[in-house]
Amino acid sequence: MAPPLNPYSGTSTLALVARASALSFGVVYGSIKLKYLKFM
Repeated sequence: MAPPLNPYSGTSTLALVARASALSFGVVYGSIKLKYLKFM
């Protein structure tokens, strides 16, 4: 983890983490939905 360089790095890091978690959740949800549709 890089040290904060500007006062907004905390919130930007939080937004980045939220975006990454949302992206990973979307990927997991998509793969689960795909498997579910395949088994239908």
